[in-house]
Amino acid sequence: MAEPIRVLVADDHAVVREGLRAFLELQEGIEVVGEAADGREAVETAVRLRPDVIVMDLVMPRLDGVAAMRELRESLPGARVIVLTSFLDDDKLLPALRAGAAGYLLKNARPQELARAVHAAHAGETLLDPVVATRLVETLAATGDEGPLDRLTPREREVLILIGHGVPNKLIARDLGLSEKTVKTHVSHVLGKLGVTDRTQAAVLAVRAGLVDSRA
Repeated sequence: MAEPIRVLVADDHAVVREGLRAFLELQEGIEVVGEAADGREAVETAVRLRPDVIVMDLVMPRLDGVAAMRELRESLPGARVIVLTSFLDDDKLLPALRAGAAGYLLKNARPQELARAVHAAHAGETLLDPVVATRLVETLAATGDEGPLDRLTPREREVLILIGHGVPNKLIARDLGLSEKTVKTHVSHVLGKLGVTDRTQAAVLAVRAGLVDSRA
């Protein structure tokens, strides 16, 4: 039997920490090993307990979430941090992702999305709330910064465009002269690089980025 994913919860509101612990401990394969009430305590507790995944708020006393992630990247590089916050501001979102966040969820996300984000982070993947992913693409398009679309290979970009047009894997394989198994692999890579969980979210990003004409 696989070892459970060891999770640390960091939030300055006790009721939030207790709620997150109660939910996560009901999930198969997840164990909450500790809590922290501020960013400084989060860093110190993480170094001591060495969790696999840290679920962290951004706005906390003593040390905010972004600063805490920067310290953790140096002191505990193997830990994966999921941001769970109420804020979608660019001055919170972009610094958090640049500091190494392995996920960014809003606090109104469904509980199962958090559980999925924990498993995704532990597997080395990135999961963004769909609203966050859309905002990220819009912001990066406006600023000219490199975004998740720039990480796609030319073939993956072709696959994304076809996904945006609603083309199923079987027809993508035919159009690109690939096996359906290879297409499934490309689709998986596209979803992972974009930080989304399904084809619908990927299609939305393709439209937002101008790769697909939404009127077509």
